[in-house]
Amino acid sequence: MTLPVAGSLVRLRDVTLEDADLLDRWSADPLVNGVFNDFGMERSPVDRDALAKGPYRNDRNGQLIVERLDTNEPVGSVVWHKERYGPNERSEAWNIGISLIPEGRGHGFGPEAQRLLADYLFTTTAIDRVEASTDVDNTAEQRALAKAGFIREGILRGAQFRQGARHDLVNYARLRTDE
Repeated sequence: MTLPVAGSLVRLRDVTLEDADLLDRWSADPLVNGVFNDFGMERSPVDRDALAKGPYRNDRNGQLIVERLDTNEPVGSVVWHKERYGPNERSEAWNIGISLIPEGRGHGFGPEAQRLLADYLFTTTAIDRVEASTDVDNTAEQRALAKAGFIREGILRGAQFRQGARHDLVNYARLRTDE
């Protein structure tokens, strides 16, 4: 599976140098980040030198743009990074995340983008697990992950420190064998 990858509503494509200003604006906008991504940290601008050298992805992490198919407009991005649950490579998993602009929410773009990302990672790597976690109060993202084929696994108590307090997260995962 090569990029871009498309579903019926969105496509995932590589981040380009032309996207850098847009990503910086989204990163600075509290409406884009929402309450569940407010960590009180100063955001760094996109590394334009790294982006100019090629795809914003490697064997450890990456980021792709989510575009609407009907308008070709960017509506957000998906990211991933490796997690390891043991000392060997066979114990690695991909942890994914998504951020959609307010206008991109509630149209089915999130579930499809997350399903496409998991499919892309299963197709292009040997890792057997793709996981995501979200705040226990973020019911919209929980529904999106379930629609994307992720299975709810449990609660990670006090896993995230945000807005001056510890927050519980709900963990979801898809395994290659879930197909």
